[in-house]
Amino acid sequence: MRTLIVCGLTAVLALAGLVVGGVWWGTDHYGDQVARIPHAFPSGPRPHKPPGNTGGTTFLLAGVDRRSDKPTTGRDAQTALWQYGAQRSDTLMLVHFSADERRADIVSIPRDSWVPIPGHGSAKINASFSWGGPALLVQTVEQLTGARIDHFGIVDWYGFKSLTDAVGGVPITVHENSYDSEQHLGFKTGTHTMNGTEALSYVRQRHGLPGGELDRIRRQQQFLRSLVGEMRGEISVTNPLGIARMLDTITRTVSVDDNMSNADLRDLVLGLRHLNTSDAHFGIAPIVHPQMIRGQYALILNREKLRAHWRAVETGDLS
Repeated sequence: MRTLIVCGLTAVLALAGLVVGGVWWGTDHYGDQVARIPHAFPSGPRPHKPPGNTGGTTFLLAGVDRRSDKPTTGRDAQTALWQYGAQRSDTLMLVHFSADERRADIVSIPRDSWVPIPGHGSAKINASFSWGGPALLVQTVEQLTGARIDHFGIVDWYGFKSLTDAVGGVPITVHENSYDSEQHLGFKTGTHTMNGTEALSYVRQRHGLPGGELDRIRRQQQFLRSLVGEMRGEISVTNPLGIARMLDTITRTVSVDDNMSNADLRDLVLGLRHLNTSDAHFGIAPIVHPQMIRGQYALILNREKLRAHWRAVETGDLS
């Protein structure tokens, strides 16, 4: 019996070693294929982590309104990620993963937010990417929020659809019937598993929604929560093939800053297995009021409240 137990334990340990080794090899293999963005961060002074910072990692995630018929992000990219004046950031989320990987705080910054853009005066925040690419976008968000951004990730419409299709579609519950007069599409109440094309239309809608842009942001957050849930089902140390599928999809669709090492990518992917969708806490940058500025619809933010909230996120002092 003792010999049987020893042999059984040896087999279990050997299998565990193979699985962990496979995960380690897989993340390195796919990590080498991730599209890295050079000079993604500003060269000038940047915010420091606040006193009492509890660790963790802060990401700036952007979705771009690509004006190209070819992919611009990820390993599949066939044309430049950024060209002056050609693209604007359509979706912007500041994300903080706690050091214990048990909590994620996500703050969406509306694309119509009227903010100071270094070297360009004030404008809508999505213009910062158009005028200066990732580095100016990061600098603008850091200046606005006081956050110290550790990593930057970006995906275009093509990548968004591919990521959605890779998990077999994403279940979305539509709470009210709506019709988008711009896209000429309608969405009916009920829960639907949306493919990439359907999901993209859903998260882009703002016409026909009572809250306009803010309702669109809530849809984006709803989608992200559901997508993470689907991805989490694929990620397990006992399911290296699932991890490989996720890594393959990420490398094909997403571009990240060149400071993000393979080890950082591995920690991020494996860390997702600890995160339940209930551990993700979503918010929207606090808005004072909308305003027409130079003929443009803009949103005026409460910057002091936004910075205070982000300090609380980084220090774990959320009530």
